[in-house]
Amino acid sequence: MSTTTTETAAKPAAPRMPIVPAPALPYRPRDPKRFRPGIALVGCGGISKWHLRAYQKAGYRVVALCDMMLARAQERRDEFFPKAYATDSFQDVLSRDDVAVVDITTHPPERPPLVEAALRAHKHVLSQKPFVLDLGVGQRLADLAEEMGVRLAVNQNARWAPHFSYIREAVRAGLLGSIDALHCDVHWDHSWVKGTPFESVRHLILYDFGIHWFDFVSTIMREAMPRRIYASMARTSTQAIQPALLAQTIIEYESTQVTLIFDGATRFDHMDRTFLVGSEGAIRSVGPSTEHQRVELTTAAGIARPRLKGAWFPDGFHGTMAELLSAIAENREPSHSARNNLASLALCYAAVASAERGEAIKPGTVRQLPADF
Repeated sequence: MSTTTTETAAKPAAPRMPIVPAPALPYRPRDPKRFRPGIALVGCGGISKWHLRAYQKAGYRVVALCDMMLARAQERRDEFFPKAYATDSFQDVLSRDDVAVVDITTHPPERPPLVEAALRAHKHVLSQKPFVLDLGVGQRLADLAEEMGVRLAVNQNARWAPHFSYIREAVRAGLLGSIDALHCDVHWDHSWVKGTPFESVRHLILYDFGIHWFDFVSTIMREAMPRRIYASMARTSTQAIQPALLAQTIIEYESTQVTLIFDGATRFDHMDRTFLVGSEGAIRSVGPSTEHQRVELTTAAGIARPRLKGAWFPDGFHGTMAELLSAIAENREPSHSARNNLASLALCYAAVASAERGEAIKPGTVRQLPADF
């Protein structure tokens, strides 16, 4: 009698990658030298404090603050820039010779007329995100800025979140080669919007929140054209606010796959993760939130673990204004220009339409958000 035994040979352990110095990449906001034009902030709601905090830290000159409720403009002035002029008149802001840049932080529906008026007054403009509700309107405003000879940029502040910025610069430096896959998943609690105007936004996650990630994808993929996008959304069985807090997206490119997962009802064990796979390397960023991230870059040379400085809030807001001011000083288009941002909006609009229709959508074919977005 013979007995046959099958043994599985143990796989040799993968060689341990050496730890190598992290590449020095220009991921931090870059201020123009000796150029501090007068800035006016229009719309002194909750998000404005992050703009003003960043500008104060950067040493910018905020000379005017405007809000339809004068008391709010005065409150922000007293807290951050006591010597600035506070007003409830937008026309007063536009008539001031010491205002060169207007930062408009109002909500999307009322923002385009304000942007247009500022451009026609020959002021440079930083528009809050999401930029517009209609790609045609965005195109028209971008054309108007060019006609008026001024710069129009969008406050896509996540571009200067340290981990997003470092990853983007690593891709631009060619450290990853061609990008095969890009995956982002975010698990957090977005129920803080209860009782605020944001609670009435039907596509709160894919639109107001997700625009940061669609913009990140757009900056990584650059000229590559997406073939189609599929998205879905759902309400959890226990959530206490109206907008769906769960959403996911698949974006198809010719040779790259992209996934975005948003779990906005995560009460425990929050996590934010980004992972890019390329032909020459991979890079990941992981942490309990967008504010605390650990980045690891792996190439044939080994593993690099950069120790990044700063945080999304307020450095992202510093970055958007710094890039606009640098573009003005250097007489060039800002990297976050209105025209550049239209590609990010096209992804976002297509995702919203896909979630509504339950079908794949080609980005660019949906020109505006639905009336009840």
